[in-house]
Amino acid sequence: MERTESGEMPFLDHLEELRQRIIRSLIALVAGGVIAFVVVMNVNVLGFLAQPILPYLHGRKLVYTHPADPFSIVMSAALGIGILFALPVILYQIWSFLSPALYKHERRIAVWILGSGTGLFALGAAMAYFLILPMTLKFLIGMQPASMEPMITASEYFGFTIMMMLVFGAVFELPLVIVALAALGLVTPKMLRGTRRAAIVTCVAGACIITPGDLVVTSAALAVPMYLLYEASILVSSIVYRRRGARATEEPADTPLTPEDA
Repeated sequence: MERTESGEMPFLDHLEELRQRIIRSLIALVAGGVIAFVVVMNVNVLGFLAQPILPYLHGRKLVYTHPADPFSIVMSAALGIGILFALPVILYQIWSFLSPALYKHERRIAVWILGSGTGLFALGAAMAYFLILPMTLKFLIGMQPASMEPMITASEYFGFTIMMMLVFGAVFELPLVIVALAALGLVTPKMLRGTRRAAIVTCVAGACIITPGDLVVTSAALAVPMYLLYEASILVSSIVYRRRGARATEEPADTPLTPEDA
């Protein structure tokens, strides 16, 4: 891309670069989905995802009520895994678009962001599968009256499971977003500490909105980690902001920071 004498890129060039970054991200998502589809068809991924529900089926299998349900389930699983495969490329494209506006020492956190972004997503999905899903199933099926017998369909179960894992994976990206904003100087630790009450309300409201179904236990199970991640974000952003402030005093071109912001 061409730049002006001051080193700045013209606005139209910014838009063109953004378009290219989006296209590359979409290509990565499609490629990740194709690879994930092959994995799902050759590895017993659905059998693994079905493990938490098996104790409640008493030897029976999940049922489906529409001929297209198996295909839809496979595609949903491939999409979820494909997002995980494509995430490093997507994060790289985002950071590559933002990095020209940063100073050299701020670009050094790019490797950390790329690695932690995928790791945090996988950690959130693992928490949903190994901890939240079994707890939710035990709570819900434990409320079953003796006069009722469950007939759980495969589409409903796998849809619920995959959606929960994607939601928790996305939520676990919260520290990454906040730390990146702190590195860019758009938020400060002081600002984050001052919005704790609003963060609690936002976490509870957000958990109620984005969790699949109207399940209080699932919403609570998501709201608590969300707020803990927010507190962790404050801690990490404080470290990043202090380092940014220390380096700003050494580099005259940087924007000076006030001590109370740290």
